[in-house]
Amino acid sequence: MPKIAMIGAGSVVFTKNLITDILLFPELQESEIHLMDIDEDRLNTAYGLTKRIIQKLGIKTKVYATLDRKEALKDASYVINTIQVGGHEATIVDFDIPERYGLRQTIADTHGIGGIFRALRTIPVLLDIIEDMQKLCPEALLINYSNPMAMNVWAVYEASPIKVVGLCHSIQGTAGQLARYIGVPYEKLRYRAAGINHMNWFLELEVDGKDAYPALRKAMENPEIYQKDPVRFEIMKLFGYFVSESSEHMAEYVPYFIPHEEKIKQLNIPIRELIRRDRMGDEIYKYYRRIAKGERLPEIDEEKIMQMNPSTPGIREYINRLQKEIREYNQRLAEGKNPLPPLKRSPEYASKIIHSIETGHRRCIHGNVKNSGLITNLPHGCCVEVPCMVDKNGIQPTYVGELPPQLAALNRTQINVQELAVRAVLERKKEYVYYAALLDPLAKAVLRSDEIIAMVDELFEAHKRYLGYFD
Repeated sequence: MPKIAMIGAGSVVFTKNLITDILLFPELQESEIHLMDIDEDRLNTAYGLTKRIIQKLGIKTKVYATLDRKEALKDASYVINTIQVGGHEATIVDFDIPERYGLRQTIADTHGIGGIFRALRTIPVLLDIIEDMQKLCPEALLINYSNPMAMNVWAVYEASPIKVVGLCHSIQGTAGQLARYIGVPYEKLRYRAAGINHMNWFLELEVDGKDAYPALRKAMENPEIYQKDPVRFEIMKLFGYFVSESSEHMAEYVPYFIPHEEKIKQLNIPIRELIRRDRMGDEIYKYYRRIAKGERLPEIDEEKIMQMNPSTPGIREYINRLQKEIREYNQRLAEGKNPLPPLKRSPEYASKIIHSIETGHRRCIHGNVKNSGLITNLPHGCCVEVPCMVDKNGIQPTYVGELPPQLAALNRTQINVQELAVRAVLERKKEYVYYAALLDPLAKAVLRSDEIIAMVDELFEAHKRYLGYFD
C-alpha cells in the first residue's frame, strides 16, 4: 500500500477533508499517511483529527506526524502539497501595499500583484521540496494544491523531472453551480472545459444531448440567479462563455470592473475578500482544534462569521451545516460515542487520483499540467488546465485543440505574467518581476508605470525575508 506524504498538513480543515476522502476508499485504508508542517500546534491538531477519523471508521491505517520534511518524503508514493509561505501576515502585505497606491484586490492569490508575490515566496520552497523528492522519492507523484497554481506547477516541471499535477476544485464546483442555475440534477449535466487555472472555460454545456447555454442565458435574466454570480455572467455576456472561477476571483483578473467604483457597487465585488476568509478560517480552525481534543463545543457565532465573510456564496448554508455538526458532535459526546462530525466525501480530486493509480479504476479529472500541444493556441510549455484520464498508467492529459480566439487571448494576458514570474525565480532575475507587474491587466488599468515600479519596490522590501535569493 502507498505512503502518502502531506506537506503543509497544518491546513487543518483541508487536510481533514483530503484524509477523509482517502480513507473512505476501502482499497486505500492500509496506506501510510505522513503529516508534515512547520507549525507544531496545527500539525498536532491535524494528527489528532486524523486519528479520530481512523477510529471512527474502525480501520488500522498508520498515521505519523513530523516537523521533518525529509522524514515525511522518504519512500513516499504520493506527495500532497498545501503549503502557504508567509501565512496570513504576508497575505495582508499583498493587499495593503497595492491599496496604498490605489490598486484594490479581492483574493490576490492566483493572478495579479498578489499572485506574483505569492509565487515569489512559494516557488523557492517548492524547489526545495522537489530537490528532496529527487533524492528520497524520485518516482512519487507531486499533487499540488498551493496557489498560485499555474506558476507553482510551471516552475516544478521546468526545474525537475518530478511528476506533477496541480488540482483545483473550481471546475467541478462551478459545474454544480451551473446545474443549479439551470435547474437540472448535476448528474445530467455534461460539459467540456479547458483553459488555465482560475480562467478555465466551459466550452460545451449539455443536458440530454442538447446545448444548455440557451438555458443558462435565460437563467441569467433572473435577478436572483444573476446576483449570485454577477461578474461571471458579465464575462459570459462579453465573451460568450462561462468561466470556471468565482465572481470575486474573476473581478481582479480583468480591467473592466474594479477600476470603476460604480461597478464594484453594482456587481457587489468584495474587496479584500481573502482577508475575511482567512479570519473566518481561524474561527473554523479553533472549532476543529477542540474536536481533536475531544472537548465539548460552543455554538458557532453566526453573526461574527457573517460579518467576516458576508458576500461568499453559500456562506449561510455552510454555517448551518457547521451548527448541525456541532450539535451532533456534542450529542455523541454526551452519549459516550465517538465525537467526530459525519464523514463525507469532498469534491477534491486527490484521493480519486491515488485510488485510480493504485486500483486501475479509470476516471476523468481536470488537472493543471504542461501544455505540450494540448491547447494549440496557447503557448507551448505554459501551464494549462485540461481534462485528464487517470488509471494505473498515471495521469494522461487529453488533447483539446484550439480555444475560441477571444478566450485564448484572455488566457494569454495572464500567461504572459505567469511566465515572467516563473522565470524571475528560476533565473534569479529581479527585473522580470517588474515586467510581470507592468503587464498585469488590473495593475496597468489603475496605475501609471512609475507607480507600479514604486509599488513593486515596496513589496520587495516588505517581503525581503522571503526574497533574499534575488540579492
